[in-house]
Amino acid sequence: MIIYPKIELQDGKVVQLKGGKMDQPVAYNTSAFDAAKKFVDAGAAFLHIVDLDGVAQGGKHNADEICKIIDDAGVPVQVAGGIRTMNTLQWWMDHGASRAVLGTAVVNDPHFVSEACKYYPDQIVISIDAKADQVVVDGWTRPTAYTPLELAKSLEKAGVAAVIYTDIDSAHDLPETSFAMTTQIATELDIPVISSGVARTLDDISTLSNLPNISGAVVGRALFDEEIDLSSAIEIASSKPTKAEFI
Repeated sequence: MIIYPKIELQDGKVVQLKGGKMDQPVAYNTSAFDAAKKFVDAGAAFLHIVDLDGVAQGGKHNADEICKIIDDAGVPVQVAGGIRTMNTLQWWMDHGASRAVLGTAVVNDPHFVSEACKYYPDQIVISIDAKADQVVVDGWTRPTAYTPLELAKSLEKAGVAAVIYTDIDSAHDLPETSFAMTTQIATELDIPVISSGVARTLDDISTLSNLPNISGAVVGRALFDEEIDLSSAIEIASSKPTKAEFI
């Protein structure tokens, strides 16, 4: 299982959003590149970078900071936030992104998702954010008619590399819902699932690492707040049984 340290950028600053509230960011006294370097030095094999201004407005807004990480961090970078057109997607791919994460576009423009997978096979990840078993988009502000499993299955054959499933109830510190939907999504999909929103302790990392079909975990706030030691998390995650061991 891969641990994806998450770096969120808003107005060029490194922040984390507690409860997904764009107007209440928690800022950290570090640059995006320094945070990325710290994570890589601790053993990160992949980085997950979110352009929060892109989430809110579409398009690319923190490109200079993100491109510096892509160019110099020395590990693959997964870019998320505001990628809703082929032009924006192509721009990120041309500038070295290893993977692009599509969120709101998954609901608004399924044809775009299919085209993206066609032109960039194994490089497109879809992000599904859910609250009370209902998919929400536009930075968690707009509910849709989809359940996360319905939406994921509708795109399963499009050729996506993975699904990032964010349990918003867990992100809102409602632990009783932490693993139920994540487990269901992972069990019922054939494509790899990356968990987000549930890993706040090393015990959570251990639990995720033993769930079938969980290929990774996105971890942000817990790393910045030093609730999870990245090196220890990577060590635990690397002990995940292979798929054959589940059979």
